[in-house]
Amino acid sequence: MAVIITFFLAHWYLSLFFQTFFLHRYASHKAFTMSKSWEKVFFILTWFFQGSNYLSPYGYGIMHRMHHAFADTPEDPHSPKYDESLFKMMWKTKTIYSAITSKTMKVDARFTQDVPEWPAFDKFARSWASRLLWGAIYVAIYWQFATVWWLWLLLPIQFLLSPVHGAIINWFAHKYGYRNFEVGDTSRNFLPVDFLMMGESYHNNHHKHGSRANFGGIRWHEIDPTYQMIKLLNKVGIIKLVKQKEVALSDIKKAA
Repeated sequence: MAVIITFFLAHWYLSLFFQTFFLHRYASHKAFTMSKSWEKVFFILTWFFQGSNYLSPYGYGIMHRMHHAFADTPEDPHSPKYDESLFKMMWKTKTIYSAITSKTMKVDARFTQDVPEWPAFDKFARSWASRLLWGAIYVAIYWQFATVWWLWLLLPIQFLLSPVHGAIINWFAHKYGYRNFEVGDTSRNFLPVDFLMMGESYHNNHHKHGSRANFGGIRWHEIDPTYQMIKLLNKVGIIKLVKQKEVALSDIKKAA
């Protein structure tokens, strides 16, 4: 049992880390820079740790920029305000994401500027062959180590981790929680201490200062785990924080 629980938790947090670090804070917002070589390394690591849930940095980056530009308006790719159920919102999100990634949807040039793109790798990583391979690996691990029946209930979640992560923020963090800033949308800080989403739950903070690498820090308890890793990667030279995007915390608190 311990093996499956450990596997599930490791997959949850590692998949989420690459989503928030690489797809969100880098591909979408360019909160930091990195070399093209490191960019390709993180493409591969995102595929490895997201597995069957792999999301294209190109498709994610563009769609997320659209979310910020059109937050809680009819043009928003995912808004609880305009979708009557969580499932309808996520299906709409999937449809728009797929159209952007396959380039069948015309997108304003302002959303595509400097979005990382590796078409050949994306084609492989998003293929059914890749997704089924990862799915088979997950099933084999459960077959080998699931000692009680209820552990198998975790497997469908692992097949759909990226949509689950997206639903938590795009639905619940626009409905529940507290606000540090009055912004022109419904974004909220879903958790006061973000043990679940590695800083993503500080959604209201993020909508106020979208390009800031640190999603937390406004209140004493808002600790952003991903930002701690970003600082480490910046210190060792793998990435470089864009200083002008790092709004001074004293200035933020004055505006709050």
